[in-house]
Amino acid sequence: MAHWQNRPEPNWQRFRFNQPYAKGLRRLNEEVLAKTDFDPATLWQWGTMQAMALIEILKSCEETFGAEGQKLVYGALRRTGLDIGRQILAGVELPEDLSEAEFVSFFTTVINRIAYASLETPRIDSDEKVTFDIDWCPHQDHYGAFDCRVQRYFVQGMIEAAAEFRPKMKFNVRFDSTIPAGAPTCHFTLMCTTGKEKAEWADYTERLERRALDHAAKRRTEREKGS
Repeated sequence: MAHWQNRPEPNWQRFRFNQPYAKGLRRLNEEVLAKTDFDPATLWQWGTMQAMALIEILKSCEETFGAEGQKLVYGALRRTGLDIGRQILAGVELPEDLSEAEFVSFFTTVINRIAYASLETPRIDSDEKVTFDIDWCPHQDHYGAFDCRVQRYFVQGMIEAAAEFRPKMKFNVRFDSTIPAGAPTCHFTLMCTTGKEKAEWADYTERLERRALDHAAKRRTEREKGS
């Protein structure tokens, strides 16, 4: 059984979803992994190269274009997350007795284990709260602590896709700790959203954006001094 297939809740076996990027995945499974000596571990190296390139693009855009460059990259990340979420949920029919907490937790497991290629420990704490730990993330050995900010924009798009699919959904996500910042796991909480919690999410995002632009301005000044 693949790591992403195993959860103990009975309704997990009834939760249907689509594999993102299905065309390429089918070719990988049927024509590459089944018929050649391709080492799938190299996909991690390739993916890490793409992830580090994204960080460099973001930093370069912030350094060169300031807030407009930051906005451009973040918009692209959000749209990518939205597309992933839409692919996963397109045409899906949910069991009638599936609770909102189960939907949120199960959808998050698909995101974590497949889209993010991570190992996770999920929990449904109550009808109004679910949590999970990322026990291993492909980026953890090469991302800096501040680099994890890009995930907020992927996640924002994924949340929007889930809200499109299930308009009454009231859950939102909180980043509690990350491995690149020194924590043993990346811990996240998803809970029923209040106006205050929405404001906290937006406020923290804005603080991260300002810090990033400050860092970019310092790099630009140092570069100009050295030229």
